[in-house]
Amino acid sequence: MPGHDSARDLRFPGVDEHLVTPETTRDEVVRGRRMVAFPAHRPHATRQSRVDFLIAGNVVAGYESAVEMLTRVGEGSDFAADVAVLRKGIDPSTGNRYLEELAFEVVSEQSMRDITVRAEDLSNRGVRRVIAIFLKRGEVREWDREANDWRILPLDDEFSDPVLVRAFPVRALLDSELGAYAVAKALEATSNEAIVEMKAAERVQGHAEGHAEGLEQGRAEGLEQGHAQGITRSLLLLLDLRGLRPTDPQRETITSCTDADRLLRWLAATNQVESVAELLAIT
Repeated sequence: MPGHDSARDLRFPGVDEHLVTPETTRDEVVRGRRMVAFPAHRPHATRQSRVDFLIAGNVVAGYESAVEMLTRVGEGSDFAADVAVLRKGIDPSTGNRYLEELAFEVVSEQSMRDITVRAEDLSNRGVRRVIAIFLKRGEVREWDREANDWRILPLDDEFSDPVLVRAFPVRALLDSELGAYAVAKALEATSNEAIVEMKAAERVQGHAEGHAEGLEQGRAEGLEQGHAQGITRSLLLLLDLRGLRPTDPQRETITSCTDADRLLRWLAATNQVESVAELLAIT
């Protein structure tokens, strides 16, 4: 079964039977050739973080995303995809973790030959889908095992998979704002607690203001304030997903802001900044 490291193909070592030592070296092995996985330039590094954010925010229950997770891909290959999705837990048939089902590679300086070799090895290992995001070309491609070649995914098509909560535009893999929107919609689709609270706040606030200042005017003002509160909750949630923790003064700045337009600008930029301070500098 794809994504399942089982006895279906005994040619392969276990996924964690490594040729290199994880977390103590940058080495990888691709078809017997040992190489160093060098740190990335900014375009690759930032896009990889945003692809991880997009995928992590869309994974269904029972699955998880991983970044730079070393996998014994073949007899002579031991390397990591940039971002991957796999089933949680231990495969009872092997005693190892499950094999990746989806693998995403960000391609900036790599040659087509290098990324193709990796895709071939991952696919042959049993990884169900291998996706490459080509930054300089502005393209997203998927490896076609039967054709033994890459297939371009139209940017306006939807990318869907059983391990993802909902489909999102292929373009979201290249566009940070679309990616953030896709994560927000996935959180809404799964009735995330913060989203549920946001909607409840909008209803309660609209009702309260309606009684205080007249139904129509109160409803409009209440919904506006509730909307701002909802954006604030989404903003704090997305910051938390990115691992960006506001200080108490920064949190006060965010929660006290009633300017919905400014809050929306912050929300759209959440996946593009490296710190909360950088975000709050946006006016």
